[in-house]
Amino acid sequence: MDKFVINGQKKLSGEVSISGAKNAAVAIIPAAILSDGICRIENIPNINDVTLISRILAKMGTDIKMIDKTTLQINAKGIKSPEASCDLVRQMRASSYLLGALLGRFHKAMVSFPGGCDFGVRPIDQHLKGFTALGASYKVESGIVDVEAKELIGNTIYMDIVSVGATINIMLAAVKAKGLTVIENAAKEPHIVDLANFLNSMGADITGAGTDCIKIRGVSSLQGTTYSIIPDQIEAGTYMVAAAATGGNVLIKNVIPKHLEAISAKLQEIGVVIEEFDESVRVSRPSKLNKCNVKTMPHPGFPTDMQPQIAVLLSMASGTSMINEGVWDNRFKYIEELNRMGTKISVDGKIAVIDGIEELIGAPVKAIDLRAGAAMIIAGLAAKGTTTIENVHYIERGYENIINKLKSLGADIKKVEIENQNFMPKAL
Repeated sequence: MDKFVINGQKKLSGEVSISGAKNAAVAIIPAAILSDGICRIENIPNINDVTLISRILAKMGTDIKMIDKTTLQINAKGIKSPEASCDLVRQMRASSYLLGALLGRFHKAMVSFPGGCDFGVRPIDQHLKGFTALGASYKVESGIVDVEAKELIGNTIYMDIVSVGATINIMLAAVKAKGLTVIENAAKEPHIVDLANFLNSMGADITGAGTDCIKIRGVSSLQGTTYSIIPDQIEAGTYMVAAAATGGNVLIKNVIPKHLEAISAKLQEIGVVIEEFDESVRVSRPSKLNKCNVKTMPHPGFPTDMQPQIAVLLSMASGTSMINEGVWDNRFKYIEELNRMGTKISVDGKIAVIDGIEELIGAPVKAIDLRAGAAMIIAGLAAKGTTTIENVHYIERGYENIINKLKSLGADIKKVEIENQNFMPKAL
């Protein structure tokens, strides 16, 4: 067990380079199961979720290895069974993508029900609806999702709600199905486009990714490929907010500015200065922060994965701000931790009301989930005094080398081991 210790109120300055996108990597790695050849995936982030999905594939018989610090080589020919039911599968949400990939390859998949961060009910009904439309049947027993089809046939699938996970899983299942599959009301996130581009580089025929109507013309086989995944939009946004919260001046490199438009627009409304370049953005805060209302929405709206981070920034703004969580039912559980640092935030259902304060005060807090953990770091960087953050394994799921990256910007942050306090005193 480890914790982060932060001595705050150090203005961040300098340059930081953004790693490959977590949400793209955890979809593209399982997609390699569909290939008949060797896939080399570049710009892979060194994060726990990538390690976890790689270990799951290795257990299934995949020859998978890092050939340099950012390149993963995958040869999935060794997978003989469509079953993925080890305990590792239950530790991450993205393991659900094994359903679509295995179904697409074997016409059968048996996968343990996925886990991941807990911020509300995340059913897979839309995933199963898509599989059924393609000709599969399913059952869920003893924590195992069992999907099978004699043959996968293309179909038109209307998503009842915009679901990133279901869109990805249907793409994976349909890419080798017979005929044309049309996903209507599809998710439009950048990592959806990245997955489509990866599959197309293997010989798939996918059009419309990035719009609400994706068309997939099935192909008989997919070959190996070399592909570089996109930069991480949420990691970039997190450093943008950290720079603003500390009153710093940071050049954030290896980004796609268009992917950051919703984040940049909201930060500018709050009073942050954003300069865009071809593959970087500079973030500075020369003046006070303004109150602002935020509503999270599917892409291209403001991303729910940036909601906890911007809540910290708004807690430092003058006046009263509101956040309306438009994606998940219960993503404000971290507020109790943030209020330990002096923030004045109240929650009513999907609405958080934030009254700005003069300054945050360092305190012992916990990471409730991945993005809430990032918010605790930002709060600690901006706060007066010392902040300690426990449950940092959540943070390391999605942020590569975050301690050293922040140190390079001037942060006073370190990772220390928590002493084991579970002991029995000796008898007198």
